Amino acid sequence: MKIRQSQDADRLAISAIHTSAFGPEQGPEIVGLVHDLFEDETAKPLLSLVAETEARLVGHILFTVVKLQPELKEISARILAPLAVASDVQGQGIGGELIKAGLQQLADSGVDLVFVLGHPDYYPRFGFQTAGVLGFAAPHPIPTEHTDAWMVQALTADVLGRASGTVQCSEVLNQPQHWQA
Repeated sequence: MKIRQSQDADRLAISAIHTSAFGPEQGPEIVGLVHDLFEDETAKPLLSLVAETEARLVGHILFTVVKLQPELKEISARILAPLAVASDVQGQGIGGELIKAGLQQLADSGVDLVFVLGHPDYYPRFGFQTAGVLGFAAPHPIPTEHTDAWMVQALTADVLGRASGTVQCSEVLNQPQHWQA
């Protein structure tokens, strides 16, 4: 398996991955979200990676820029949204490899924090911790039963002790329907 930056020519395959991963009910919404994030100037700089095996794209991960309010100019942050692996190859570690590659590239580029709203049993395997207890609020209220789904990972030392606030996402991602966990 090879992980690489996505290209414009990959867009149809990326849409197919998200449709496969999220199914007929959620898939179209996620495909629309990904398309809109690619076009959203407030989401940039973004990191879009694909997993390729035997000349087929089987996974996709997208990280977009976020800011903390009150603004801390010295803190660089991103949000992981979404991550998808084609349904026929799930459970083979492809999602984990995409997460690790993305986090490494972000760390290498000087990003301090990465947020995710995701499964609380999955993302902690990759170093994510519950964000609310560390002083980071989501852009919109998250139902109480899902507060552990809002997570953060520090990519630089000591950033968790000196940063806190409310996360402000790109215009596309900053819509209440995306925060219902």
